[in-house]
Amino acid sequence: MAFTASLSTDMDTAIIELTGELDASTVPAFHGTIDAAADRGVNRLVLRAGELTYLSSAGLRSLVFARQKMGDGVTIVMVGAIEPVARTVRLAGFDRSIVMLDE
Repeated sequence: MAFTASLSTDMDTAIIELTGELDASTVPAFHGTIDAAADRGVNRLVLRAGELTYLSSAGLRSLVFARQKMGDGVTIVMVGAIEPVARTVRLAGFDRSIVMLDE
């Protein structure tokens, strides 16, 4: 499945729908979407990850990029991550920097 990161905005929330595999080859597309979200000056970033099938170490680093790019005042929420993706986030300890919700 090809990777996509689709951005929409609802009031002060940026929503990025993630599908496919977030790895070294797809990180640049995700970074571009994060840059666009940061430019909107939102207070909350929601990563809808129900269709994200794989998260590599490069993908995990891109989440760190998102945390840094959005700034400390922005809450980042990952919603609906499948167990292997959620496990990767938890094992790296990144679940302390973002909010993870089942759905």
